[in-house]
Amino acid sequence: MWFAWPHNRDTWPGRYDAVPSAATKLMRTVADFVPVRVLASADHARIAAKHLGKHSAIELVDVATNDCWIRDYGPTFVIDSGRLVGVDWRFNAWGGKYPPWVDDAEAARQICRFASATHERSSLCLEGGAIEGDGRGRMLTTPGCVHTVTRNRGWGRARIARELHKRLGVTEIVWVDGGGLEGDDTDGHIDQLARFVSAEHLVVAVSDHDDDRNRQGLELNERQLRAWGESTEPRVTIHRLPTPPPRFIGEHRVPESYCNFLMVGRDAVIVPTFRHRRSDTVAIATLKELCPGAAVIGVDAHDFAWGLGAWHCASQQQPRVSA
Repeated sequence: MWFAWPHNRDTWPGRYDAVPSAATKLMRTVADFVPVRVLASADHARIAAKHLGKHSAIELVDVATNDCWIRDYGPTFVIDSGRLVGVDWRFNAWGGKYPPWVDDAEAARQICRFASATHERSSLCLEGGAIEGDGRGRMLTTPGCVHTVTRNRGWGRARIARELHKRLGVTEIVWVDGGGLEGDDTDGHIDQLARFVSAEHLVVAVSDHDDDRNRQGLELNERQLRAWGESTEPRVTIHRLPTPPPRFIGEHRVPESYCNFLMVGRDAVIVPTFRHRRSDTVAIATLKELCPGAAVIGVDAHDFAWGLGAWHCASQQQPRVSA
């Protein structure tokens, strides 16, 4: 599993001090199951090493970054005819929102080199958090963060579909368009809204709170996905994954969703928790039921989420290539 050390204080304005400890807990938890590599330039490696301590499965890699959201700028790894390939999408910091991004845009190429993966450059502007696949060719995404002039001016959905088929083998795309999370700066990343736990089971973010402005849009997403799940083959069962109550810092909504969990192969599911006992407990119980045999572990993301992402956003998995 790949991470990038969170060093950009502007990502967590006024609340950065708690972030390194939260990231450390995440990385060390994952390292108990799989090897972990953490991008950290020479300027930040000393601080990262002090926090992470000694762990035989954690390696610091000297690669500069602008921010920690490696899910979005890291390569999407695929296995093609027995070889590991890293697809390097075009990256422009979520539609040009957060300059500079030159280091992040270069990171995928360097990760491929360290991973001994074939590097493939795509002309599609795409963040990893914008796509969710079932491993069998079916993919979920949202139009607001892919089919948009801020990422892919002049691209129609047919052209986008051809590129996703070419790079990832995608044969079916569901454009989820009910609504996203208030406070989300990604224009609707699917990894906050709906995630496969297997090819036949999908969890969908919903809200059970009457005062939540997300509620109607999330219900529309669930309705759309439920209808799709009943018509696709094999059928997909939809499971509701309620979000915690709305939380604001000042006037800004913190976009919190348990869909931003991180699956560590088949061994573990790392669930972001938000210090709301009831909804945290329901989320962990739901994922335990859906992931039998896996260790389902809650890791506190209350402070980290002020950066507008959680554990899936902050990670990128690399599959093992069978000999």
